[in-house]
Amino acid sequence: MQGRRADRVSTLIQEEISRLILQSVKDPRIGFVAVTRVSVTDDLRQAVVYIASIKGEEKQRQESLIGLKRAAGFLRGELGRRLTLRYVPEILFSLDDSLEQELHLDKLFRQIEATGTKEQ
Repeated sequence: MQGRRADRVSTLIQEEISRLILQSVKDPRIGFVAVTRVSVTDDLRQAVVYIASIKGEEKQRQESLIGLKRAAGFLRGELGRRLTLRYVPEILFSLDDSLEQELHLDKLFRQIEATGTKEQ
């Protein structure tokens, strides 16, 4: 029962954080980022927000992460105003590198496929 509530809260937080980053956060360090998922603890005290940088190199991704970490207090306050929760979770940001891993694996599979067809 508790896990389902955490899932619902994480979905709400993901939607609101995405909206807030797009509309309200004005930090120039934050580039084109997407909130890929949110993981909320069962006691709803912490939420880890995973972000993926749409454009940019590693340095730009790190700058976006720093900017979001600086805006975490503002975002938490806005979540408190928008969501009806007894406790607004502490917001932690983390880079989600699953997209890069997926692209790397796709590239490897294509190389394997290409060498397999050349041998036949």
